[in-house]
Amino acid sequence: MSALSPEALVALGGIADHQRQRTSRIASVLGNRLGSSALDYAVAHHLLEGAEHAARVRDADHLAWCRHTTVRDLIHLSAGPHIVLSPCPADLLRSEISETAYYLVGPDTSPAPPEAHGLVRAALASATEHGFGTLLAQHAPVICLLNRRQLDETLHSWALTRLPGTVFTDYTAHPEVLARDLIHEAAHNWLNDALTAHAVSLPADVTFFSPWRGTPRPIYGFLHACWAFSLTVLYARQARCSATGAMVPFLDAHLRQQESQFASVSKAPAEALSYVAAEVVRDHVSRAVARVLQPA
Repeated sequence: MSALSPEALVALGGIADHQRQRTSRIASVLGNRLGSSALDYAVAHHLLEGAEHAARVRDADHLAWCRHTTVRDLIHLSAGPHIVLSPCPADLLRSEISETAYYLVGPDTSPAPPEAHGLVRAALASATEHGFGTLLAQHAPVICLLNRRQLDETLHSWALTRLPGTVFTDYTAHPEVLARDLIHEAAHNWLNDALTAHAVSLPADVTFFSPWRGTPRPIYGFLHACWAFSLTVLYARQARCSATGAMVPFLDAHLRQQESQFASVSKAPAEALSYVAAEVVRDHVSRAVARVLQPA
């Protein structure tokens, strides 16, 4: 199995078409003029969820905003091809779409502060330098920064199936840490889109032990972990080569931990992937995992 660059690993046919078709359907429902970019795809889902919320509480003004807003109207929130959000904790939502907190772009959304934009730009530059720029452009075009943490504190990040293309994450002052976590969550968004684009259905009653959770997990969750953590390892290996200061032990610790986790389930990913009917998806995930299992 030949090694592929990170850019090649995430270059999967069918995903862009899936995103465009989904965006077109949402635009048709809302009656607005969304474009066909990955950012349009992510924003479309914010607008759809926002319109549903507004309709339920009979907020006509908010509903009208969701039905008429396009990416061009959100340029004040953008940093290049990405939208950067930095909501206060009181603005986070919980509802039937997710038990986890989330945030929707709305008419009152304020631009993130300049330091947040600077951190995101630096993180994107690091990810791009090491081959993950396409992944983040296509699967993390909306970045929602949550809580600023110290390097030794636990960092939480997540993505939601109802808001594809959006990443929610805590952050530190270090761009490499943010890049790692953006890559991890963008990987989840990528796999969700890949499975949908290739009409992959996974059994819910087959489980594999996940060292990341310390418990058996369905194939879907297990493969998500294998894919997302494999990409963070590939990024960290590259970023470690030019790391300085506190980033050296941080990245070393991440690599040791993840390589140990993968070694403990070295044969399980191939078995789990046997349930994925789409060969092209199987190939991408198996190549990434194989690279992690190879000595750096």
